[in-house]
Amino acid sequence: MHISPVHLYIHVPFCARRCSYCDFAIAVRRAVPSAAFAAAVRSEWDRWQSHPAWRESPGVDTIYFGGGTPSRLDPAAIAAILAAIGRARGVAPGAELTLEANPDDVTPAAAAAWAAAGINRVSLGVQSFDPEVLAWMHRTHTAAQVPSAVAALRSAGIADISLDLIFALPRSLRRDWGADLDRALALQPDHLSLYGLTVEPRTPLGRWAARAEVAPADDEAYAAEFLLAHERMVGAGLEHYEVSNAGRPGRRARHNSAYWRRAPFIGLGPAAHSGFGAVRQWNLRDWPAWQRAVESGSATVAAGEELDAAQLRLEERYLGLRTIDGLNPAGIPEDIRKAWETAGWAWTTDRTRLTPEGWLRLDALVAALP
Repeated sequence: MHISPVHLYIHVPFCARRCSYCDFAIAVRRAVPSAAFAAAVRSEWDRWQSHPAWRESPGVDTIYFGGGTPSRLDPAAIAAILAAIGRARGVAPGAELTLEANPDDVTPAAAAAWAAAGINRVSLGVQSFDPEVLAWMHRTHTAAQVPSAVAALRSAGIADISLDLIFALPRSLRRDWGADLDRALALQPDHLSLYGLTVEPRTPLGRWAARAEVAPADDEAYAAEFLLAHERMVGAGLEHYEVSNAGRPGRRARHNSAYWRRAPFIGLGPAAHSGFGAVRQWNLRDWPAWQRAVESGSATVAAGEELDAAQLRLEERYLGLRTIDGLNPAGIPEDIRKAWETAGWAWTTDRTRLTPEGWLRLDALVAALP
């Protein structure tokens, strides 16, 4: 029987301000309660030690600090959390330990402290290099801080660096997407994550759109920018291995890849999700409620579900087709597969894989499968 390691996600909710597009579970704080957060995470982690998942797991293979803005935590809190994880469970040699960071939080001292704590990969929230776009997004960093952050991380010995960019912005911003791609690739990152802008109703962007103050990018613009990114990334030697992600050989995001393989994962912190096979659960969303639950010994889980056979099949198809690993062609009716291939949306060797044009239609293609 295959024994899969467990993957840990730690949600750090604290931010200096809310970005215009953000609908995540965050807590805007001028002063970050780092010690209190670390203590609460360690307490929640202690509760997980009796979970049945450990009976079939050799330990922890990846740890991911997401947010929010994890780089706003005191590095000592990050070190304390990682030390507690290591004491309770074996962390695999060469495990991927990722920290999401904003460029303005990255200093030589912070980078050195993160590396000393065990962080060996940083996902840097760049989003754009255009000053007007950054201001519209309510980002707290400047374009000039990005190369300085990358240099500081590399000087500290953190060689695995991913940059995040957002595409398909409103045309009214006159953002030069190609220029942003060129500036990102010029930094020779190990990995790029690209996300199309989505309009969520409970955000400043959602309110602007509702008042017709801004018009989201249309499907044609979205597709054009996605395909341009694919062309530029592949041309720079990156492997576009998943809808939103590209990396140099050997630099795929191991933590995110575990989700796409449906490996077991534990989420710690407010709004964090956990999953084991067909069973899913998620924590209380808001930081104060989650913290009170931890400190009182109450349940931190808000709700959960168990997927049925049809839901699992749908999930497996969706997750398989969103990566270049694809699906076993035997699971796709031949007439559908041939139609995809004729349209240029897929190709088949040992597996059926979607092309970038197919990825643009991922939801519809999966929905068409019987």
